[in-house]
Amino acid sequence: MKQHTFSKRNIMKVLKFGGTSVANAENIQKVKSIVAEEAKKEKLVVVVSAHGGITDLLLETAHLASKQDEKYQEALEKIESRHLEIVQNLVPIASQSGIISYVKRELNTLETLLEGAFLIGETTPKLLDKIVSYGELLSSYIINQYFISESIDSVYKDSRQLIKTNDNFGKAVVDYKTTNTNCENYFGTVSYSTTVVPGFVASSHEGNSTTLGRGGSDYTAAIIAGAIQASVLEIWTDVSGMYTANPKLVKQAKAIAKISYQEAMELSHFGAKVLYPPTIQPVLSREIPIHIRNTFKPEETGTFITKNTNGKEQPVRGISHIDNISLLSLEGPGMVGIHGISKRFFEVLSQKEINVVLITQASSEHSICIAVATDDAKKAKEAIDEVFEYEISLHKIKPVIVEHQQAIVALVGDNMKSHQGLSGKMFSALGKNNVNIRVIAQGASERNISAVIKKEDVKKALNTLHERFFEENIKQLNLFVMGVGNVGAKFLNQIHQQKKYLKEKLKLNIRVVALSNSRTMVFDEGGIDLKEWEELLGNGEKADKVLFFEKVKKLNLRNSIFVDNTANEKVASTYADYLKNSIAVVTCNKIASSSAYENYQYLKDLSRQYSAPFLFETNVGAGLPIIDTLKNLIASGDRVNKIQAVLSGSLNFVFNNFDNQNPFKDVVKQAQVEGYTEPDPKIDLSGIDVMRKILILARESGHQMEIDDIENEAFLPEESLATTTVDDFFESLSTYKNHFDEIYKEATNNNCRLKYVAQFENGKAKVGLQQIPKDHPFYNLEGKDNIVLFYTDRYIDQPLIIKGAGAGADVTASGIFADIIRIGNF
Repeated sequence: MKQHTFSKRNIMKVLKFGGTSVANAENIQKVKSIVAEEAKKEKLVVVVSAHGGITDLLLETAHLASKQDEKYQEALEKIESRHLEIVQNLVPIASQSGIISYVKRELNTLETLLEGAFLIGETTPKLLDKIVSYGELLSSYIINQYFISESIDSVYKDSRQLIKTNDNFGKAVVDYKTTNTNCENYFGTVSYSTTVVPGFVASSHEGNSTTLGRGGSDYTAAIIAGAIQASVLEIWTDVSGMYTANPKLVKQAKAIAKISYQEAMELSHFGAKVLYPPTIQPVLSREIPIHIRNTFKPEETGTFITKNTNGKEQPVRGISHIDNISLLSLEGPGMVGIHGISKRFFEVLSQKEINVVLITQASSEHSICIAVATDDAKKAKEAIDEVFEYEISLHKIKPVIVEHQQAIVALVGDNMKSHQGLSGKMFSALGKNNVNIRVIAQGASERNISAVIKKEDVKKALNTLHERFFEENIKQLNLFVMGVGNVGAKFLNQIHQQKKYLKEKLKLNIRVVALSNSRTMVFDEGGIDLKEWEELLGNGEKADKVLFFEKVKKLNLRNSIFVDNTANEKVASTYADYLKNSIAVVTCNKIASSSAYENYQYLKDLSRQYSAPFLFETNVGAGLPIIDTLKNLIASGDRVNKIQAVLSGSLNFVFNNFDNQNPFKDVVKQAQVEGYTEPDPKIDLSGIDVMRKILILARESGHQMEIDDIENEAFLPEESLATTTVDDFFESLSTYKNHFDEIYKEATNNNCRLKYVAQFENGKAKVGLQQIPKDHPFYNLEGKDNIVLFYTDRYIDQPLIIKGAGAGADVTASGIFADIIRIGNF
């Protein structure tokens, strides 16, 4: 027979449809629509996989038969039922009988093969190839018959007549010379517009069915495309191309419009499941483009894979990963300078057919580290330990160390080698999110940078890197908020109002992932709808501080921030747990920062150690930038010598409104109702709140001080301080009305106003109610305002003054918000 020779690029297109695309009648109808449209333009070769799930069912059936388990017959019935159901739902009734008869005949033959396996109690690789080939053989026959019933000019061609292999059953090696000749001769003369071919299946030169291994249907399509010099190989699947990252793990991932063969292979090697790398090889050498498209969204562009991408795209084209990796390390002084160590190491792995995913070796030659699939780790360790048994017995080399629960993440891009600092950006972004890197590898081509990390960190790592390299520098902050009272509710409202502005102007995308009050808590990894947060929280699960932390930890999201809007000591005691997991803490709760100095310093140390900001600007002055200003003074080399301040907006409100017309109790009650005091106003009026604030300022100035070191000149009667309930406290204020009236009268007689003042000087601090004369900066401090005077080496005669509203839910919430923005800009 005369051989047909194709021109450099044939006007013929190869389309491959995967198992999901042909899983049922509805999906096959979508395939038909695509094929009918494409066939109008040029001749087609349509390669199809088995109906989704059938290959697994065939393997399960064979396994049961080989174990002499009669349940294999039930599995076989499922296979028959699936195929007949597809025929009945797909093909017009008038055309069904012939197809059903064919399917049943083929399944009878399959049943005979399975009965043989059942009788002898085993399956050979040769028999198994015959069994699993029925998936593609039946699906392709049914689909071709359906095409014919829909008036598509279609013909069926058994791929076993085209693709010839050796007899390495299970993963046969293609004889390209014979295969190319077969394909050229057949497709060079075929007159039909569409040829349907089963994927995955081939045959040996002796005529026995063989299979092409993992990714076999893609491989079939690529072999044919290469042989006939197709114009393009289209792979139709259930995703719209190759993505910048796994869209199931990274919601912001987007399809890559154009990518090179090498980039595609790198991404596929590192876990992108759209392609299996060897399938690209037959088209790579002939520079046939590959187009990955979505059967269910044919209107979308998909990904076009070509020889090159003109070098104009961004350096990083995609981020991929491989799960279920184990690290194996061989090390010891007996390896240094000894020839043949590496040869023996990798030779034994090759002999055991263990695939090495990643390799790294120290320049000292003291160790070799590899990554393998976890399923191979035990076999690999045993093999290596055996080959180095002598050196291990002499303690020159240690037994192989195995680390499980690992994964690989990789940046991929042809142009990475032309850009400086990419690895630094990668490792910096991961480090800031507490993703520990165990091993680093980079090929000489500089087309990928790979890192081995803990499996549990994969999602966070992928999102962190995607944000860094693909999201126009938009940084996502994930908030876990505890406390939704006055301050918390205002805070959530502010976030909701400013969300669009923050994203557009500051490139910050803020999501509230969790909320909790004292009764219930709610989590939503995708972000809680802040228009409905009250209802969602009301229907949440029972609040539990320990469980709340465990859920935050398990989610393991990048840029996580715990926000404490409470005044609860137990909540404050959890900060260390968050910081140790690289979760930032933002709080208006003063308890932690004013606790024992040892604990305060411990939290600051954890913050530095784990790169997790610990911010508490609102601990002093609500939304006023007091602590931030103080930090900047110290950081710039200034030294604070004296601090004078009115630090309680609630107390300033109380004493600005208390006079001979307004009883002290009523003014305090008004302050509580308007949210200027703590729920228990005694905390404010006892001076403990102000003591905590001046203590925090003293500590932030660089002084070691405890709360007991501060002198408190109390103005409340002992009986008021001794009350145990809020109601009893208010009752005591009524009882001692004359006491408070006398304090006011004395100040008025001295032409002074009452202010509750905190002072720090010469390492000592005190708080108390003072009579302030008219010429003092504190005299005209109105409403709920705070004022702080910093006397420093640079501000000697005229202090640095910070003044403004120092109490109230709105300004406190804005201070918390400001701390979160600081973290976002970090």
